[in-house]
Amino acid sequence: MKLEINKMQLSDLEQISDKLQQEFDDFWTPNILKQELENKNKLNSYYIVAKQNHEIVGFAGIIKVIDEIHIMNIVVKKDKRNKGIGSDLLKEIINISTKLQSKAITLEVNENNEPAIKLYKKYGFNQVGLRKKYYNNTDNAILMTLTVKKS
Repeated sequence: MKLEINKMQLSDLEQISDKLQQEFDDFWTPNILKQELENKNKLNSYYIVAKQNHEIVGFAGIIKVIDEIHIMNIVVKKDKRNKGIGSDLLKEIINISTKLQSKAITLEVNENNEPAIKLYKKYGFNQVGLRKKYYNNTDNAILMTLTVKKS
């Protein structure tokens, strides 16, 4: 199935808001995403959505701070994982970062999220730090960075 990746719209959020907690992950509430989409300073915040046959199967968000991109999230619908959707979203983030002339992309990932860590390493991200007890005051966050190649 062909995957389409576009800028997220409020109508996309409305489509997934009632399913967000069950079918994706419980980290992101509809209200948080709505605030990001309605952010007046849209140059700094950018969300994308992946669709298959008009169904939202994943989304991702970034924030640009000066000349660096910070990945806020990459989320794939639970029943659509391990099908390359996360990779496609990450590739699009890298493309956007190149267009925005960013020098680096950073993120933090739960040290127990092995599939995500493997994905980031596949695309050249390197561990640059550790935040102890970052998640729920128990799990550590691994800080990872990718230097963006100039186009």
